[in-house]
Amino acid sequence: MISRLQIAVVRVLAAVLLVAGGALAADIPAASSPWPFFPFCIDWHDAKKRSFAEQAQMLKELGYDGVGHIWLDKVEERIKTLDAVGLRLFQITMVVDVGPGKTPYDTARFKEVCAAVKGRHVQFDLLLNGAKPSDPSVDPHAVEILRAMSDLARESGSQLLLYPHVGSWVERIEDSVRVAQKVDRPNVGVMFNLCHWLRVDKQRDYKPLLKQALPRLWAVSINGADEYDDQPGWDRYIQPLDKGSFDVAGFLKTLKELGYQGPIGLQCYGIGGDAREHLAHSMAAWRRLNPTLD
Repeated sequence: MISRLQIAVVRVLAAVLLVAGGALAADIPAASSPWPFFPFCIDWHDAKKRSFAEQAQMLKELGYDGVGHIWLDKVEERIKTLDAVGLRLFQITMVVDVGPGKTPYDTARFKEVCAAVKGRHVQFDLLLNGAKPSDPSVDPHAVEILRAMSDLARESGSQLLLYPHVGSWVERIEDSVRVAQKVDRPNVGVMFNLCHWLRVDKQRDYKPLLKQALPRLWAVSINGADEYDDQPGWDRYIQPLDKGSFDVAGFLKTLKELGYQGPIGLQCYGIGGDAREHLAHSMAAWRRLNPTLD
């Protein structure tokens, strides 16, 4: 039999937990978003020059689900610091050279990293360089390289994403889809990058491109941006999520309508100052955007 005193104690504890939960909820993003949300390129321009451990703690406090890592070095350290705070390593960006007679990538290191991330469902974002942008004559050689990488990554459970980047051989989302279809492997897909699409594509009708990519569209990056910028550089095409004239809410609504189910990366390249400040602004904007996805 439960006494009145025990009931009273339970009620007090429940009230305490409710208040504590409310306080914690202020630092946790709204649950209505259908996609995990993580930032990448947060290292290079952070005025505070935070260590991986400091970055992980910061991202945990701000409410992000994890982070993206740049290049194949120090991956093990990144994993250790993320594990310590219960966050996830979503992506690793690396360069692959598809030029004739070139060494495409560091095979030994790629194997080591694949072993390190085994079972973590990491995505490798591949910047495919070494040839004229969008040149289809390179397709056979690139397909051979990517199939070999697919074989190496298969046991780890990782995915390879063809990452459209201004000036790269795969410069447009159409390039990534074309090449991924030719590679024709279950662990090779594509990523849509908002800032690079804005730079290379003069039209602004992204829906047919997303629809075309959808069967292999396994990641998308967003950021605040102006809809048009005729100046070089990234100041207006890469901003915190709460800035810029581009309709990010409309873009996300389209993704949901199409049934996109992958993660959303926050592009932070070139954003200076204290990274915590712009990441906090972007997280606040992400929370505001979430109700539009209901």
